[in-house]
Amino acid sequence: MNEFRPSRFEVLPVIIKNLLIINVLVFIAQNTIVKQFHFPIDDYFALHTWKSTLFQPWQLVTHMFLHGSLGHIFGNMFALWMFGSVLENLWGAKRFIIFYLVCGLGAALLHLIILNLEVAGLTNEYLHLVALNSSNNSGATDAILEFFHKNDIILNDQSIITYLRNNPNDHAEAGRLLDVFSTYYKVKLDTPTIGASGAVFGVLAAFVYLFPNTYLYLYFFFPVKAKWAGLAYFGYELFFAVRNSAGDNVARWAHVGGAIVGLLLVMTWNKTNRKTFY
Repeated sequence: MNEFRPSRFEVLPVIIKNLLIINVLVFIAQNTIVKQFHFPIDDYFALHTWKSTLFQPWQLVTHMFLHGSLGHIFGNMFALWMFGSVLENLWGAKRFIIFYLVCGLGAALLHLIILNLEVAGLTNEYLHLVALNSSNNSGATDAILEFFHKNDIILNDQSIITYLRNNPNDHAEAGRLLDVFSTYYKVKLDTPTIGASGAVFGVLAAFVYLFPNTYLYLYFFFPVKAKWAGLAYFGYELFFAVRNSAGDNVARWAHVGGAIVGLLLVMTWNKTNRKTFY
């Protein structure tokens, strides 16, 4: 069977219900108690790269229960309920919660690996520019300015950019510009990642794999089979993850990672326990 046809179906099974309750309560706390007492909840429970001084192992799980906006939590929780309810009814509570957490962990690990590679790349490029500028290389200033532009590094005083464009041989001033990078680097390391999106993408991937011909209704009006909607959505996330546009604050590699882990896990379970799957 590759289309979902419910027999006995709980609209709100126990794990889905509790995940919704926990996420909503945490979101309310984020926007009431946490704000009132200025508690740095992101520093402790959001996910940070392991090179950051703020990183803690429990963040691999706790970041899944934090959300940044009403739209963020609504989108994740709606998708979790819509697709996760089907999977929990099919598998049972224990298997579903294992699946959900493993997808979230897989998403977080891929995100951290990619983030670590980006940070390592920034470090190497920065050290190369320092060496270039120290040797008074004629192209050092242009390379430094391009580095700042490419990484969308915003300066409080933009006049230094104009000055260096007109005075490219002032390597002392170019060196002072490079010193600004240390602040940007610290911000990059300490930027938190939050949300259940990685785990939810795993749930979506499993649903698409098990029920590829089930019709989904885009914007509640346009019917499209799950397999085409899933492929299009995954392709969209993969494209923008690879593109890695400056200013894109969506953890797209976490989405890709969650979908991959979810797909691999459901394929493995499907091979070893075919009676449980359709």
